[in-house]
Amino acid sequence: MPISIDIDQIFLDDREHPPSDRTLPWTETCDGITVVVEPKPHWAEDMRVFRLDAREYCRYAEWAAHGARARFFGHIDTSGDDLIMKARAMIAREIADGLWT
Repeated sequence: MPISIDIDQIFLDDREHPPSDRTLPWTETCDGITVVVEPKPHWAEDMRVFRLDAREYCRYAEWAAHGARARFFGHIDTSGDDLIMKARAMIAREIADGLWT
């Protein structure tokens, strides 16, 4: 019988790594504002954070230093919720394709 793979467990396992080594987005909350941190691609200078419920972003270093006082900029097509949903859909497709065992 195949082992059942749980998407939530995959996200939890990824959170065991330091932020610079994570491959999946994660949430952080400060001063009542929740953001989703986008993992850093190999070419990027810094990670970005997206407001969970708005199409706004800022640099992770700014968020880490200033929390809710960080300066956010409008983003035409991405919110934190979008990032989480896309990552979960990607993992679900990979599980269905047998890439996770």
